[in-house]
Amino acid sequence: MNLFEETPNWNEKLTPLILKYKGRKHPLDYQNAYQLLVMVVLSAQDSDANINKISPELFKNFPNMEVLAGSNAESLIPFISKVRNFATKANWLIEIAKTVKEDKYIPTNLENLTALKGIGRKISQCNYS
Repeated sequence: MNLFEETPNWNEKLTPLILKYKGRKHPLDYQNAYQLLVMVVLSAQDSDANINKISPELFKNFPNMEVLAGSNAESLIPFISKVRNFATKANWLIEIAKTVKEDKYIPTNLENLTALKGIGRKISQCNYS
C-alpha cells in the first residue's frame, strides 16, 4: 500500500493497519509532541530503549522547545552523548528548536516536518498532534 498516493477511500485502506495496531503503545516513552519530536530524531540509528533511558534527564534540563532554542549543542551533548551520532543530532535539534521556537508551532504535516533538519519521511509519519 502506498500511503502517499491519492485514494478515494482512506478509511478502507487504513482499516487493516488500525485493527492490527489498535491499543499498542508507541515504543518511545513520550508525554507530548515536543518530546516525541526530540526522541524520534535521537532514535535514528539507535534503539528506542536507549532513547527512553536517556530522555528523563534530557527533558528535565530541556523541558520544551523554548528552552532548547535558547541553548546550544555544547550544553545539549552531555545529555545525549550515549546516543549514536550525538554531535550531529545535537546540531539538528538546536536548529529545529530555533526554527520552531515554541512547542505549539511543531508541524503536524509531512511537508512541514520534512522541511526540518534531521526529519525524513519515516520519522515524519509519527503522530505529533
